Amino acid sequence: MKLYHHPLSGHAHRAVLFASLINVPHELVEVDLLAGAHKQPEFLALNPFGQVPVLDDDGLAIADSNAILVYLAKKAGRTDWLPEDAQGAAMVQRWLSVAAGEVAYGPAAARLITVFGARFHAEEVIARAHTLLGRLEARLQGSEWLVGARPTIADVAIYSYVARAPEGNVDLSAYPGVNAFLRRVEALPGFVPFAQTPAGLTA
Repeated sequence: MKLYHHPLSGHAHRAVLFASLINVPHELVEVDLLAGAHKQPEFLALNPFGQVPVLDDDGLAIADSNAILVYLAKKAGRTDWLPEDAQGAAMVQRWLSVAAGEVAYGPAAARLITVFGARFHAEEVIARAHTLLGRLEARLQGSEWLVGARPTIADVAIYSYVARAPEGNVDLSAYPGVNAFLRRVEALPGFVPFAQTPAGLTA
């Protein structure tokens, strides 16, 4: 397998992290986003949306970070990471939707401003991030993981951009449950850290 990524992309980090957590052999291929490599015909043949990550499994291209999480879990038969029962599967899907929605338009967008110069309204996206963090904090009261009693791909999908939220000027200090959750993910065997940048509150 080849996993096309960029080290500063939280979406890509989700895929890299999960592949490592379940010990799937893969080759990392860095895509030079600043040089526009993701908009070149060769890459667009893998993902017409021109985004990382993309997983190339012997010629089968899987684009979208959450889709890659599902693909890897299914291919490896890891029902511990992706439950097959109706309730468990639905709860995981709910958090994958949060990762694609509230996370993307909250902490991820805030970080895009400081790290990549995106033209979002900082106050608006930071407020969204804190709304999300409040909901995560409430969910994690009395629970170590987002779904059930053990980690799932839901936790992997949420981790990366929340962990680096301070780079987008989103303060995590008021969320002890969230911080404890982040440390639990980081303690998992096979954990791969997400690259840090000196931006926002980490500058």
